[in-house]
Amino acid sequence: MEKDNLTQLQYPIGKFVVPDQIKDAHLEEWISVLEHLPKRLEDMVTPLSEEQLETPYRPGGWTVRQLVHHISDSHHHSYTRFKWALTEDKPLIKAYFEKEWSKLFDAKTAPIQMSLDHLNAVHAKLVHLLKGLSRDELKKQFVHPEGNWDTSLEENVGRYAWHGSHHFAHIENLIKREGW
Repeated sequence: MEKDNLTQLQYPIGKFVVPDQIKDAHLEEWISVLEHLPKRLEDMVTPLSEEQLETPYRPGGWTVRQLVHHISDSHHHSYTRFKWALTEDKPLIKAYFEKEWSKLFDAKTAPIQMSLDHLNAVHAKLVHLLKGLSRDELKKQFVHPEGNWDTSLEENVGRYAWHGSHHFAHIENLIKREGW
């Protein structure tokens, strides 16, 4: 497989780029993406057969099932990171080994509805929280241990809107390629 084609399969919407200045319009758009992701994802993946759920979105990539469970796991972590940053002074967050999590029994075998329900609940709580935060609160930060880089909550809103859309596009593009 050509490198350009593999990159397109890996990053179908491109990599996340933080705007120089995060404006209210960015936040409104990102929060809307987060608000609607669970329903959009559920509508897309629930018609898939068990065989289709076991299909990798790209050569060497995760299966659709693993992607659904990963989105739920990752966005759960993100919600916790928001809470830490809002209640602690620039906390050092805990990273997790997402590739290892995707190899666990539950990520490979659990019904996707479990993670779809979880994602719906986490996003309902997250969106409710985000809509109530002030711009000052959104400036609060946490520190990521890989590279010791600071992330503001407003940036994290964008990063997770991108993250959900990124994996949604993986599945959507697979469905289109396979003619499902």
